[in-house]
Amino acid sequence: MRGTIAPAYVPIARSRSQRFDGKVLDAVEDLEAHSGRDLADLEFAVVDVPPVGAGENEAEFGPDMLADGGVPLSRILPSTGTGTDTTPPRIVLYRRPLEARAETDEDLDEVILEVVAEQVAAVLGIDREDLDQS
Repeated sequence: MRGTIAPAYVPIARSRSQRFDGKVLDAVEDLEAHSGRDLADLEFAVVDVPPVGAGENEAEFGPDMLADGGVPLSRILPSTGTGTDTTPPRIVLYRRPLEARAETDEDLDEVILEVVAEQVAAVLGIDREDLDQS
């Protein structure tokens, strides 16, 4: 007999990727609530792994890349276009490297929140500490 083990509405039915996406959204909402800033002008995306070759030479990482031990964790893609045809800045989080840095679900929540906060501060051009004090 084949079929789903759990109904779609229970948490166990969500994939690891879907749970991670939910954690990112929770981190963004938490950051908005604590900083008092509206982050609606930013886009957030999740990719399973960084592009091939992204961690080969840490010296090549620009200010848009957040890395740990030569492994990219997140990247900022700047806004593009002009006038009304503009795409907002996008913060891309790399799921697998972030998951590898957490032993528990709570650790993963903290890692995601810290990475999101670091990248949001970079996009806004402020210090990470200033984001908490807003």
